[in-house]
Amino acid sequence: MDKGNLSVVLLGLCWDMQVLLLLIFFMLYLIIVSENIAIMVLVIIDAHLHSPTYFLLVNLSFVDTWLSSVTTPKMITDFVRENKTTSFGGCMCQVLFVHFAGGGEMVLLVVMAYDHYVAICKPLHYSTIMNLQKCIGLVATSWTIGFVHAMSQMVVIMRLPFCGPREIDSFFCDVSLIIKLACIDSYNLGVLMNADSGLLAITCFIVLLIPYTYILLAVRQSSKTGASRALSTCTAHITVVVLFFGPCIFIYVWPLSITWVDKFLVVFYSVFTPLLNPAIYNLTNKEIKNAIKRFRSYYMHSNGDM
Repeated sequence: MDKGNLSVVLLGLCWDMQVLLLLIFFMLYLIIVSENIAIMVLVIIDAHLHSPTYFLLVNLSFVDTWLSSVTTPKMITDFVRENKTTSFGGCMCQVLFVHFAGGGEMVLLVVMAYDHYVAICKPLHYSTIMNLQKCIGLVATSWTIGFVHAMSQMVVIMRLPFCGPREIDSFFCDVSLIIKLACIDSYNLGVLMNADSGLLAITCFIVLLIPYTYILLAVRQSSKTGASRALSTCTAHITVVVLFFGPCIFIYVWPLSITWVDKFLVVFYSVFTPLLNPAIYNLTNKEIKNAIKRFRSYYMHSNGDM
Protein backbone atom coordinates (compact mmCIF):
# COMPACT_ATOMS: atom_id res chain seq x y z
CA MET A 1 0.00 0.00 0.00
CA ASP A 2 1.58 3.24 -1.15
CA LYS A 3 0.53 6.13 1.05
CA GLY A 4 3.02 8.72 -0.12
CA ASN A 5 2.25 12.23 -1.28
CA LEU A 6 -1.01 12.97 -3.04
CA SER A 7 -0.79 15.74 -5.66
CA VAL A 8 -3.60 18.29 -5.52
CA VAL A 9 -3.82 19.60 -9.09
CA LEU A 10 -5.37 22.97 -10.03
CA LEU A 11 -5.94 22.57 -13.74
CA GLY A 12 -6.62 25.49 -16.05
CA LEU A 13 -5.15 28.20 -13.82
CA CYS A 14 -2.40 30.37 -15.25
CA TRP A 15 0.14 32.02 -12.95
CA ASP A 16 -1.56 35.46 -13.10
CA MET A 17 -4.88 33.93 -12.16
CA GLN A 18 -3.37 32.02 -9.25
CA VAL A 19 -1.85 35.23 -7.84
CA LEU A 20 -5.22 36.97 -8.16
CA LEU A 21 -6.98 34.07 -6.44
CA LEU A 22 -4.34 34.11 -3.70
CA LEU A 23 -5.12 37.75 -2.90
CA ILE A 24 -8.90 37.24 -3.09
CA PHE A 25 -9.06 34.14 -0.91
CA PHE A 26 -6.52 35.47 1.57
CA MET A 27 -8.73 38.52 2.15
CA LEU A 28 -11.86 36.36 2.31
CA TYR A 29 -10.27 34.06 4.88
CA LEU A 30 -9.24 37.02 7.06
CA ILE A 31 -12.83 38.29 6.90
CA ILE A 32 -14.23 34.84 7.76
CA VAL A 33 -12.02 34.46 10.83
CA SER A 34 -12.44 38.04 12.05
CA GLU A 35 -16.23 38.26 11.67
CA ASN A 36 -16.90 34.84 13.24
CA ILE A 37 -14.56 35.58 16.14
CA ALA A 38 -16.26 38.98 16.51
CA ILE A 39 -19.66 37.28 16.90
CA MET A 40 -18.27 34.82 19.46
CA VAL A 41 -16.65 37.60 21.50
CA LEU A 42 -19.74 39.82 21.24
CA VAL A 43 -22.06 37.11 22.54
CA ILE A 44 -19.67 36.24 25.37
CA ILE A 45 -19.16 39.80 26.64
CA ASP A 46 -22.73 41.11 26.15
CA ALA A 47 -25.03 39.91 28.93
CA HIS A 48 -28.11 40.69 26.81
CA LEU A 49 -27.09 37.88 24.43
CA HIS A 50 -26.68 35.21 27.10
CA SER A 51 -29.53 33.05 25.85
CA PRO A 52 -29.85 29.62 24.20
CA THR A 53 -30.28 31.15 20.72
CA TYR A 54 -26.95 32.97 20.87
CA PHE A 55 -25.23 30.07 22.60
CA LEU A 56 -26.09 28.06 19.48
CA LEU A 57 -25.00 30.95 17.25
CA VAL A 58 -21.58 30.98 18.94
CA ASN A 59 -21.23 27.28 18.20
CA LEU A 60 -22.20 27.88 14.56
CA SER A 61 -19.56 30.61 14.25
CA PHE A 62 -16.96 28.29 15.79
CA VAL A 63 -17.81 25.45 13.39
CA ASP A 64 -17.75 27.81 10.40
CA THR A 65 -14.31 29.09 11.41
CA TRP A 66 -13.08 25.54 11.85
CA LEU A 67 -14.54 24.31 8.55
CA SER A 68 -12.95 27.14 6.61
CA SER A 69 -9.61 26.79 8.41
CA VAL A 70 -9.34 23.11 7.48
CA THR A 71 -9.30 23.82 3.74
CA THR A 72 -8.74 27.50 2.93
CA PRO A 73 -5.16 28.08 4.22
CA LYS A 74 -3.89 25.04 2.29
CA MET A 75 -5.73 26.20 -0.83
CA ILE A 76 -4.22 29.68 -0.49
CA THR A 77 -0.64 28.42 -0.16
CA ASP A 78 -1.10 26.07 -3.12
CA PHE A 79 -1.90 29.03 -5.38
CA VAL A 80 1.76 30.12 -5.22
CA ARG A 81 3.42 26.71 -5.00
CA GLU A 82 4.56 24.88 -8.09
CA ASN A 83 4.59 21.55 -6.25
CA LYS A 84 1.04 21.32 -4.92
CA THR A 85 1.36 18.23 -2.74
CA THR A 86 0.07 17.12 0.61
CA SER A 87 1.09 14.11 2.65
CA PHE A 88 -1.24 11.16 3.02
CA GLY A 89 -1.66 12.05 6.68
CA GLY A 90 -2.48 15.66 5.80
CA CYS A 91 -5.02 14.50 3.24
CA MET A 92 -6.67 12.20 5.77
CA CYS A 93 -6.81 15.02 8.33
CA GLN A 94 -8.65 17.20 5.83
CA VAL A 95 -11.20 14.46 5.19
CA LEU A 96 -11.64 13.83 8.92
CA PHE A 97 -12.10 17.45 9.97
CA VAL A 98 -14.19 18.53 6.96
CA HIS A 99 -16.71 15.75 7.58
CA PHE A 100 -16.50 16.20 11.36
CA ALA A 101 -17.26 19.92 11.14
CA GLY A 102 -19.68 19.55 8.21
CA GLY A 103 -21.67 16.74 9.81
CA GLY A 104 -21.74 18.58 13.12
CA GLU A 105 -22.99 21.77 11.46
CA MET A 106 -25.84 19.91 9.74
CA VAL A 107 -27.13 18.67 13.09
CA LEU A 108 -26.47 22.04 14.73
CA LEU A 109 -28.69 23.75 12.14
CA VAL A 110 -31.45 21.28 13.07
CA VAL A 111 -30.97 22.20 16.74
CA MET A 112 -31.21 25.91 15.86
CA ALA A 113 -34.44 25.25 13.95
CA TYR A 114 -35.84 23.50 17.04
CA ASP A 115 -34.79 26.49 19.15
CA HIS A 116 -36.72 28.83 16.83
CA TYR A 117 -39.75 26.53 16.95
CA VAL A 118 -39.83 26.60 20.76
CA ALA A 119 -39.27 30.38 20.86
CA ILE A 120 -42.14 31.10 18.43
CA CYS A 121 -44.63 28.31 19.10
CA LYS A 122 -44.08 27.82 22.87
CA PRO A 123 -42.73 31.15 24.13
CA LEU A 124 -44.07 30.73 27.69
CA HIS A 125 -42.18 27.45 28.10
CA TYR A 126 -39.02 28.53 26.25
CA SER A 127 -36.79 29.04 29.28
CA THR A 128 -37.86 25.68 30.71
CA ILE A 129 -37.47 23.68 27.51
CA MET A 130 -34.29 25.34 26.22
CA ASN A 131 -32.36 25.43 29.48
CA LEU A 132 -28.55 25.49 29.57
CA GLN A 133 -28.21 21.79 30.31
CA LYS A 134 -30.39 20.82 27.34
CA CYS A 135 -28.54 23.24 25.03
CA ILE A 136 -25.19 21.73 25.99
CA GLY A 137 -26.61 18.25 25.46
CA LEU A 138 -27.95 19.14 21.99
CA VAL A 139 -24.65 20.73 20.94
CA ALA A 140 -22.74 17.71 22.27
CA THR A 141 -25.06 15.49 20.23
CA SER A 142 -24.27 17.47 17.07
CA TRP A 143 -20.53 17.06 17.70
CA THR A 144 -20.95 13.35 18.40
CA ILE A 145 -22.91 12.72 15.21
CA GLY A 146 -20.35 14.70 13.22
CA PHE A 147 -17.51 12.66 14.71
CA VAL A 148 -19.23 9.32 14.07
CA HIS A 149 -19.96 10.36 10.49
CA ALA A 150 -16.33 11.41 9.90
CA MET A 151 -14.96 8.18 11.40
CA SER A 152 -17.30 6.09 9.24
CA GLN A 153 -15.60 7.69 6.22
CA MET A 154 -12.09 7.31 7.62
CA VAL A 155 -12.42 3.63 8.52
CA VAL A 156 -13.20 2.76 4.89
CA ILE A 157 -10.52 4.99 3.33
CA MET A 158 -7.71 3.84 5.62
CA ARG A 159 -8.23 0.21 4.53
CA LEU A 160 -7.93 0.91 0.79
CA PRO A 161 -4.83 0.06 -1.27
CA PHE A 162 -3.60 3.11 -3.20
CA CYS A 163 -1.57 3.34 -6.38
CA GLY A 164 -0.79 6.04 -9.04
CA PRO A 165 -1.32 8.54 -10.51
CA ARG A 166 -1.87 10.04 -7.03
CA GLU A 167 -3.40 13.23 -8.39
CA ILE A 168 -6.57 14.92 -7.20
CA ASP A 169 -8.14 17.57 -9.41
CA SER A 170 -9.58 19.69 -6.63
CA PHE A 171 -8.70 22.33 -4.05
CA PHE A 172 -8.58 19.87 -1.16
CA CYS A 173 -8.93 16.18 -0.36
CA ASP A 174 -12.41 14.69 -0.22
CA VAL A 175 -13.67 11.14 0.05
CA SER A 176 -15.06 10.71 -3.47
CA LEU A 177 -11.78 11.92 -5.02
CA ILE A 178 -9.49 9.85 -2.81
CA ILE A 179 -11.44 6.66 -3.52
CA LYS A 180 -10.65 7.08 -7.23
CA LEU A 181 -6.94 6.63 -6.38
CA ALA A 182 -7.52 3.15 -4.94
CA CYS A 183 -6.23 0.10 -6.81
CA ILE A 184 -9.74 -1.36 -7.03
CA ASP A 185 -12.94 -0.78 -8.96
CA SER A 186 -14.11 2.19 -6.90
CA TYR A 187 -17.43 3.02 -8.54
CA ASN A 188 -19.69 1.10 -6.15
CA LEU A 189 -17.65 2.19 -3.15
CA GLY A 190 -17.85 5.81 -4.27
CA VAL A 191 -21.63 5.57 -4.55
CA LEU A 192 -21.77 4.04 -1.06
CA MET A 193 -19.58 6.75 0.50
CA ASN A 194 -21.56 9.53 -1.19
CA ALA A 195 -24.73 7.87 0.07
CA ASP A 196 -23.32 7.97 3.60
CA SER A 197 -22.81 11.74 3.43
CA GLY A 198 -25.98 12.26 1.40
CA LEU A 199 -28.09 10.34 3.90
CA LEU A 200 -26.97 12.60 6.74
CA ALA A 201 -27.58 15.73 4.63
CA ILE A 202 -31.04 14.67 3.42
CA THR A 203 -32.11 13.42 6.87
CA CYS A 204 -31.11 16.69 8.53
CA PHE A 205 -32.75 18.72 5.77
CA ILE A 206 -36.05 16.82 6.06
CA VAL A 207 -36.02 17.08 9.87
CA LEU A 208 -35.40 20.82 9.46
CA LEU A 209 -38.66 21.15 7.53
CA ILE A 210 -40.70 19.88 10.48
CA PRO A 211 -40.17 22.80 12.92
CA TYR A 212 -40.47 25.36 10.14
CA THR A 213 -43.76 23.84 9.04
CA TYR A 214 -45.10 24.28 12.57
CA ILE A 215 -43.70 27.83 12.64
CA LEU A 216 -45.46 28.77 9.41
CA LEU A 217 -48.75 27.32 10.70
CA ALA A 218 -48.37 29.27 13.93
CA VAL A 219 -47.51 32.46 12.06
CA ARG A 220 -50.72 32.23 10.00
CA GLN A 221 -52.78 32.28 13.21
CA SER A 222 -50.90 35.13 14.88
CA SER A 223 -51.21 38.90 14.50
CA LYS A 224 -49.43 40.78 11.73
CA THR A 225 -46.87 42.16 14.17
CA GLY A 226 -46.15 38.73 15.63
CA ALA A 227 -46.00 37.16 12.18
CA SER A 228 -43.57 39.80 10.94
CA ARG A 229 -41.29 39.32 13.93
CA ALA A 230 -41.39 35.52 13.66
CA LEU A 231 -40.58 35.57 9.94
CA SER A 232 -37.77 38.06 10.53
CA THR A 233 -36.31 35.76 13.18
CA CYS A 234 -36.41 32.74 10.87
CA THR A 235 -35.33 34.42 7.63
CA ALA A 236 -31.65 34.50 8.56
CA HIS A 237 -31.60 30.87 9.63
CA ILE A 238 -33.49 29.65 6.56
CA THR A 239 -31.02 31.53 4.33
CA VAL A 240 -28.09 29.90 6.13
CA VAL A 241 -29.72 26.48 5.75
CA VAL A 242 -30.15 26.96 1.99
CA LEU A 243 -26.57 28.18 1.55
CA PHE A 244 -25.17 25.24 3.51
CA PHE A 245 -27.33 22.34 2.33
CA GLY A 246 -27.49 23.44 -1.31
CA PRO A 247 -23.83 22.66 -2.15
CA CYS A 248 -23.88 19.55 0.07
CA ILE A 249 -26.78 18.06 -1.83
CA PHE A 250 -25.13 18.67 -5.22
CA ILE A 251 -21.78 17.32 -3.99
CA TYR A 252 -22.99 14.13 -2.26
CA VAL A 253 -26.63 13.45 -3.14
CA TRP A 254 -26.85 14.58 -6.76
CA PRO A 255 -23.24 14.90 -8.02
CA LEU A 256 -23.00 16.58 -11.41
CA SER A 257 -19.53 15.16 -12.23
CA ILE A 258 -18.51 18.41 -13.94
CA THR A 259 -15.05 19.41 -12.73
CA TRP A 260 -15.46 23.19 -12.68
CA VAL A 261 -18.90 22.92 -11.07
CA ASP A 262 -17.55 20.57 -8.39
CA LYS A 263 -14.71 23.02 -7.66
CA PHE A 264 -17.15 25.92 -7.42
CA LEU A 265 -19.41 24.00 -5.02
CA VAL A 266 -16.42 22.99 -2.87
CA VAL A 267 -15.26 26.61 -2.63
CA PHE A 268 -18.80 27.84 -1.93
CA TYR A 269 -19.25 25.21 0.80
CA SER A 270 -15.94 25.85 2.56
CA VAL A 271 -15.41 29.59 1.94
CA PHE A 272 -18.54 31.52 1.00
CA THR A 273 -20.95 29.86 3.43
CA PRO A 274 -18.76 30.63 6.50
CA LEU A 275 -18.24 34.11 5.04
CA LEU A 276 -21.94 34.88 4.53
CA ASN A 277 -23.36 33.36 7.74
CA PRO A 278 -22.20 36.14 10.12
CA ALA A 279 -23.16 38.84 7.61
CA ILE A 280 -26.67 37.38 7.29
CA TYR A 281 -27.19 37.28 11.05
CA ASN A 282 -25.79 40.80 11.51
CA LEU A 283 -28.03 42.28 8.82
CA THR A 284 -31.28 40.66 9.99
CA ASN A 285 -30.89 40.27 13.77
CA LYS A 286 -31.92 43.30 15.84
CA GLU A 287 -30.34 41.94 19.03
CA ILE A 288 -26.97 41.56 17.31
CA LYS A 289 -27.25 45.08 15.87
CA ASN A 290 -28.10 46.50 19.30
CA ALA A 291 -25.20 44.60 20.86
CA ILE A 292 -22.83 46.10 18.29
CA LYS A 293 -24.18 49.57 19.09
CA ARG A 294 -23.72 48.97 22.83
CA PHE A 295 -20.17 47.78 22.24
CA ARG A 296 -19.34 50.81 20.09
CA SER A 297 -20.91 53.15 22.64
CA TYR A 298 -18.96 51.56 25.49
CA TYR A 299 -15.73 51.63 23.50
CA MET A 300 -16.18 55.30 22.53
CA HIS A 301 -17.13 56.22 26.10
CA SER A 302 -14.06 54.41 27.45
CA ASN A 303 -11.79 56.25 24.98
CA GLY A 304 -13.40 59.54 25.92
CA ASP A 305 -12.58 59.01 29.60
CA MET A 306 -8.93 58.31 28.88
